[in-house]
Amino acid sequence: MENNNQNANSQSQEQKTPNTPRERRPNPHRQNNTQNRPQGENSNRPNPNRKQNPANPNKKPNPKQEVDGNVQDRPAPNGNKKPNPNQNKNRNTNNGDRRPNTNNNNNDRRPNSNNNKPRQNRNNNRPNNNKNGGGNRNKNKRRNITTVNDEMRKYLEINDKVKEATMNPWRNADMSVQGKIRFTPLGGLGEIGGNMAVLETETTAIIIDVGMSFPDETMHGVDILVPDFSYLHTLKKEKDVYVIITHGHEDHIGAMPYLFKELQFPIYGTPLALAMIENKFNEHGLSQYTKNFNFVTMRKQHQIGDMKIEWMHNTHSIIDACSLAIETPAGIIIHTADFKVDHTPVDNYTMDLRRFAHYGEKGVLCLFSDSTNSHNPGATKSEKVVGKTFDTLFELAKGRILMSTFSSNVHRIVQAMERAVKHGRKVCVIGRSMERNIETNRALGFVDIEDKHFIEVHEVPKYADHEVLIVTTGSQGETMAALNRMATDEHRHIKLKPSDTVIISASAIPGNEGSVSSLLNKLMKVGCTVRYKEFSDIHVSGHAGQEEQKLILRLIQPKFFLPVHGEYNHIAKHARTAVECGVDERNILLMGDGDQIELTTKYLKKVKTVKSGKTYIDNQNNMTIENDVVLDRQKLAEDGIINVVAQISQSNQKIVGKPVISTHGIVADKDDKKFQKEIEVLLETMLLNMKPEALKNHKDIENDIRAVVRKHVVRTKKRYPLIIPTIFIV
Repeated sequence: MENNNQNANSQSQEQKTPNTPRERRPNPHRQNNTQNRPQGENSNRPNPNRKQNPANPNKKPNPKQEVDGNVQDRPAPNGNKKPNPNQNKNRNTNNGDRRPNTNNNNNDRRPNSNNNKPRQNRNNNRPNNNKNGGGNRNKNKRRNITTVNDEMRKYLEINDKVKEATMNPWRNADMSVQGKIRFTPLGGLGEIGGNMAVLETETTAIIIDVGMSFPDETMHGVDILVPDFSYLHTLKKEKDVYVIITHGHEDHIGAMPYLFKELQFPIYGTPLALAMIENKFNEHGLSQYTKNFNFVTMRKQHQIGDMKIEWMHNTHSIIDACSLAIETPAGIIIHTADFKVDHTPVDNYTMDLRRFAHYGEKGVLCLFSDSTNSHNPGATKSEKVVGKTFDTLFELAKGRILMSTFSSNVHRIVQAMERAVKHGRKVCVIGRSMERNIETNRALGFVDIEDKHFIEVHEVPKYADHEVLIVTTGSQGETMAALNRMATDEHRHIKLKPSDTVIISASAIPGNEGSVSSLLNKLMKVGCTVRYKEFSDIHVSGHAGQEEQKLILRLIQPKFFLPVHGEYNHIAKHARTAVECGVDERNILLMGDGDQIELTTKYLKKVKTVKSGKTYIDNQNNMTIENDVVLDRQKLAEDGIINVVAQISQSNQKIVGKPVISTHGIVADKDDKKFQKEIEVLLETMLLNMKPEALKNHKDIENDIRAVVRKHVVRTKKRYPLIIPTIFIV
């Protein structure tokens, strides 16, 4: 039945094209069939892989012919499509080729004039997988196959080696050197702030930054925290020690006065950072130590001990922030310090990425990089977007504007001042740290606003509300900051009004969320318009997001990687980003404060743990608070206190008179008498069971009373109070 259909199709085709006979292209798949072949065709080259080609309508299919000896040749009605059972069987197969056929002569399929063989596809030795008869010989055929010769293969291999070297530039460094270095973070890991680390060789130690951090709510009466300097006392006896400053933020220089009260070392840094340290030294009566200052030049190596250190400009939320390139006996170390990659900074001085690439090409042994924003996808926004937000806020404000931000973020402060000048407002700076930083930056030429635009705080009432901008401290809700005192109506000069607009251009530092929320509540109770987080670009971070971290990792492509600056989850995430950027997972370590890491060209490992921790500082008098004092305050706040005063007769081991028992934080006032009676009974019972010779030692009796009272309170109140017994033996 199938053969009859084929014959019918062939006859139909002959009827439709009776006057245009078309010579069929020779099919090398057929054997011993020379009918209708062009003269000179070589019939001795059969190809058993190909089936009959029905392109020639003048050639009737032979129902007796077989392919491969057992399968009949079944031409498809349409050479480009699979057979369709619903298709018209009488359709002209000349239309099977999708391209129009404009030439119906024998030249449509020209034979190969070189060897008198039919021209075949370049891939003619591959089997034809067209199960439908192969009506279109070009279907699923590869065209323009490139011939890979020996020379091309040679250059492919060369370029592969070049790319491999590009992805591992640390191999350019001398990996045979025998030097070793040690890195010890003393602050800044496991926390936000308090950054301090020591990098040491056999003879030299450099202290990278000496920063402070903020206490949590359990550290009663503590204003700031500074790192424990015990390890530095040990180093001073063994090596030459130097202080290296990357930038002037409080979490990098805030602990400098407290260090210099104990130890004095040479200090290296940019002019702005050292000027801000000088301000602190003057406050603490340490002005004589400014002789230790050494000003550095960016892009220039400074020989410090047996290390060469170069300061490389980066972009951050403070002027003159720098990263460090350190040549050590073991190899080149890069320490990014705090950074973000801002391509449009306010002062137009972008991050010196070319210098990073320069050292990356030389070969970097280890990269230490900022991890603070390692969970943030993408890149951190430019500082300039805050200026655009200020444009909107200044347009909306009808009365006075009060702007609060970090006092060290001079670029943001300058952007607010420039908008004030544009809108005809006078600028009043309030807050000790804010005033000091603005004056320092003006003296160094970083702030270029004329004196005529500034007014003193006592001059504010002389101007209309729409003519005043107040720049002040207190964005973190600090109790003693100027903005908080204004909100509580305790500021001597500034009284807030409902017409005022307060702009808080900062985010809460971890641990300060409660203080910031309390400040917002106070401001809103006054009736002020508060601009905080409803404008997404009212604040931008100064730290790099994931894409910026990747950029530095790719520019440096180090052998070893140590993430720094941040809590453990931050450095762990940064480590995963580094693995994605080609750093071997075995060449990464996650550190904590006090971990000492040894580093050579061959390995990276933890060797020991040194003493670390925090020292508590009362900022009201710049004095240290001892640990036991803070612990007692925590005990009092959480569990209360019990005072027991009693006289004991040595002759009969009884209490003389009534003991005086007072409590705070244990029971309510109405239950005091009941509780006192319970303690009195406990004491009488204890004395009856006590040996007579025990009364000879006051200390032993007090310890016994403390133990008995504590056991009772724990059993009945589930508290662990501070118990102070005072006993007199009579």
